[in-house]
Amino acid sequence: MQFTFTEEQEQLRGFVRQFLEEKSSEATVRELMETESGYDTDVWSQMAEQLGLQSLMIPEAHGGQGYSWIEMVVVLEEMGRALLCAPFFSTAVLASSALMLSGDDDAAGQYLPAMASGALIATVAMTEPSGKWTEDGIAATAEQSGDAWSLNGTKSYVLDGHIAGLIIVAARTAAGVSLFAVDGDADGLTRTALSTMDQTRKQASLEMNNVSGTLIGTDGEGWAVLERVLDRAAVALAAEQVGGAQMVLDMAVEYAKVRVQFGRPIGSFQAIKHKCADMLLEVESAKSAAYYAAWCAAEDNDELPAMASLAKSYCSEAYFHATAENIQIHGGIGFTWEHPAHLYFKRAKSSELLFGDPTYHRELLADRIGI
Repeated sequence: MQFTFTEEQEQLRGFVRQFLEEKSSEATVRELMETESGYDTDVWSQMAEQLGLQSLMIPEAHGGQGYSWIEMVVVLEEMGRALLCAPFFSTAVLASSALMLSGDDDAAGQYLPAMASGALIATVAMTEPSGKWTEDGIAATAEQSGDAWSLNGTKSYVLDGHIAGLIIVAARTAAGVSLFAVDGDADGLTRTALSTMDQTRKQASLEMNNVSGTLIGTDGEGWAVLERVLDRAAVALAAEQVGGAQMVLDMAVEYAKVRVQFGRPIGSFQAIKHKCADMLLEVESAKSAAYYAAWCAAEDNDELPAMASLAKSYCSEAYFHATAENIQIHGGIGFTWEHPAHLYFKRAKSSELLFGDPTYHRELLADRIGI
């Protein structure tokens, strides 16, 4: 049982951090968040070709590297630190997990190689206007006519849904919730980019009017797959949150060292010391939760559902609190558009709600451990 990162994993962290410091600077983030697509195609290609990030967890048989969730968490932590603007989470976490967990070898063989190479952007469309992350929140329908399926309904808050070439849609059939592969340019599909508080992570609304889809996996067993995907997505998001929380902690501590009031650094004041100490405690605790959940995901053991909810709930609150305290420590400048503090604050708030808020996950955790 290994709870520390290996030398190779730390080298991966170093390579990714160096790459993101060059390609995802604050100036670049601000530039990309104003665009409709929300990412740089050249950087996306470099991520695939130079670092192989999109292929990290995809099996070697499908053009990937076959690494585990431990390596993915290392990468996502650095991406959260840099506020990377790219469809990585939707493609490499959500869509790839759905394909690999579906048990559909044909679908995996068809789509995973293109996703691994960076040629295909993909996402999962689950949530609807109700905002529920549960099975009863899926109202979109799919009807079969011969070998074809026709999908109708609305999907909301779909990560990178407006640019994805492949959309894995959760829809309800006579047998229950099922998953379908839908082409991003399919007839009858209307994609609308949403105006969101966090502009660094793009979302879209999808309207489906008799859209053609291809069944992935077994009809009626889509929710069982989605539950496992959501657990892994919660772990992945927790890792991102840890990276962002560490970044704002470093930002706050550095400012407390250099900002002088009343003739001395504000970091020497007891109130600021307490804020930084509390942030450090929460960030380190969040790391422990995220890393243990990552180990559970890598081992695919029975603890994963509970640990995923624990990590998501704790890391969400730790990240949001850290971003709020960072603004407080910076004072007036922390509230300005020119300072990066608000970028992390907005990412923290949107991440807190994504895949279910802390209250939802605490209830889920209680249910999963039998309380």
